Amino acid sequence: MFQFVSDKRFDVAGFGTNAVDFLIEVPSYPAFNSKIELSRYAQMAGGEVASTMVGLQRLGLSTSYAGRFGSDAAGDIGIRSLADEGVDTEFAERISEASTQIAFIIVDEVSGERTVIWKRDQKLAYSPDDAPLDAARDCRILHITPHDAAACIAMAQAAKEAGAYVSIDIDNVFDGIDSLLPMVDIFVASADFPERLTGIDSLERSLAELSQTYGFRLTCATLGSQGSILLADTKIIRTPGFDVPGGCVDTTGAGDAFRAGLLYGIFSGGSLETAAASANAVAALKCRKLGARDALPSVKEVTTLLKNAGRG
Repeated sequence: MFQFVSDKRFDVAGFGTNAVDFLIEVPSYPAFNSKIELSRYAQMAGGEVASTMVGLQRLGLSTSYAGRFGSDAAGDIGIRSLADEGVDTEFAERISEASTQIAFIIVDEVSGERTVIWKRDQKLAYSPDDAPLDAARDCRILHITPHDAAACIAMAQAAKEAGAYVSIDIDNVFDGIDSLLPMVDIFVASADFPERLTGIDSLERSLAELSQTYGFRLTCATLGSQGSILLADTKIIRTPGFDVPGGCVDTTGAGDAFRAGLLYGIFSGGSLETAAASANAVAALKCRKLGARDALPSVKEVTTLLKNAGRG
């Protein structure tokens, strides 16, 4: 299903969001107009695309991140976190007098579920004219979040012309969606989005409608702890989730981890069933610790979980 060109520097280039997260763990989610003592808190690097690149790098793929950071201390944290993991930052930028995207994340200590409150400085936005097209031209897969939709369209066009596939992490409708989605090969969204986008009150039928309309090679929805559903041509692949070893601590970044596991599985050249299982395994392993990245696994950890579950 996927045949990759060989003359590229990177397996995957990411274009989209980065953030610095302020994680606040509480015994239970606070009621409105109440007070509650937190259990612990931490400041950690996050952001959808940046975290997916770190996940892929830990799984042995070569990655590059293209995105903007502010000129503040949070920007120092964000760029350093990528470089320390081996993610190439040639296409990362610092914007003078801009603030790096931040998120305050409330994590329920009992369930590990989280609520995200975020802010992105408009000075970090890209236009098509300043999109880093060279990053899109020098990878085998371009992975994007469409926060700057017009720039994403330019990036996707450059990637396709250079023989790369385009993967998208999408959860909201945006202006220009009908121009971007026909260039997407790998579509991954949370379970509620396909139904919102198509108006079809069935996940399987809405995925089929999206696949037929836009011509995706893979059309996928994440189902949280229940796993995932993937459509390839007319074949539906339902893959159960995994129990989090030691229990779920924090679901922050689980979707980013799933995408890293799926792209890793695609590069590994096995079946789509195996790729989906790897994606669910990476997502589960991420949930072992607080934050989007601390518990992102190695290949050995993924393989061990698959084997222990009888799915290796």
